[in-house]
Amino acid sequence: MNRTFEEDLDKLRTRLIRMGSLVEEQVEFALRALREGNQEIARIVIDRDDKVDKLDLKIDKQCQRIFALNQPVASDLRMLLAALKINNELERIGDMATNIASIVIVSPNAVQLANQIDMNRIANAAYTMLKLSLDAFINNDPALAAHILPSDSSVDQLYDLLRNELVEIMIADSTLVADGAQLLLGLYNLERMADHATNIAENVIFLAEAKLVRHRSVNED
Repeated sequence: MNRTFEEDLDKLRTRLIRMGSLVEEQVEFALRALREGNQEIARIVIDRDDKVDKLDLKIDKQCQRIFALNQPVASDLRMLLAALKINNELERIGDMATNIASIVIVSPNAVQLANQIDMNRIANAAYTMLKLSLDAFINNDPALAAHILPSDSSVDQLYDLLRNELVEIMIADSTLVADGAQLLLGLYNLERMADHATNIAENVIFLAEAKLVRHRSVNED
């Protein structure tokens, strides 16, 4: 590997870690805004989404440049493929953080409803999955990544449970339908956030072990 190529890969990895840190903070702020009904924090999340998008484009262009100027193979090729995929997952998670923050602005009364169904249960689970998947990438830890994968089923079950609770509340009190509808979208975004965190973990395993684990258990051949 020539020195320039190695430096380019190091810069790519550094930029991807920066993207992960930014998106993790976006999610943390969005969940805090929803939990506290804090519109100021919600607006910070919404305003910074443009920063996430710009970094997403920079990483994509950086990957394309490396592909164009080099002929990566083996672990270097896996790094580029994983970087493209992880970057895309992070950008989508950033969008979901913005969607959740927007609920606080559009439907402030939804905050009380979120606390009523204890939405923190799924919020904390999804955030933990994101944080651990990023830790797995930073530390090149496929074992940690594999440990994350089963958590997605738990989040799916929580999503079904909370969605049903929320629908029952809306049926019982029609005045809560508008706020409840916003919160249903928030629940969906949290469930999808967990899916994207799972995808990041799967790409960490691919990067470290050249093993594809999508749609199946990591224990399968």
